[in-house]
This record gives sequence, C-alpha cells and structure tokens, in this order.
Amino acid sequence: MRIDPVIEQRLRVLAEATGRKQSFFLQRMIEEGIEAMEEIWLSPDTLAKVRNGDLPELLAAHSTTSDLFDLDATDAAL
Repeated sequence: MRIDPVIEQRLRVLAEATGRKQSFFLQRMIEEGIEAMEEIWLSPDTLAKVRNGDLPELLAAHSTTSDLFDLDATDAAL
C-alpha cells in the first residue's frame, strides 16, 4: 500500500505520541471510513446488498484481486 510520505509521517507521529501501533490507527481509519467510501463509490443496489450482508454473492460474481498490499507488474517496475 502506498501513501503520501507526509501522511505516513503524521501516522508515525500519532503512533509514537500515543504509544500505539500504526496498524491500530490504520484499522480505525478503515473501519470508520468504509461506510463513507461505500456510499460514494457503490451503486445503490450494490450498497444495499453490502449492508444486507450479501457479500459472498457479490464476491462470487466478480473476480477480484486484492491490491491492498500487493504490487502488480506495472507497480513493481516503477
């Protein structure tokens, strides 16, 4: 996962100042921000399915690859 170096530095300062791990804050940011992202990026039909817990149906319908921590070939060349 790539993030802006300034954001990474802010995350590091937050972790060091509080004695918590950076992963704690990343998890909190994801958990607290996922609903806002879903509302912006998902169609109303897909959003309703997600909110109703129909995730296996959605995941089976799409061949998805996690890009959260994996670099694809074009990223690796950069």
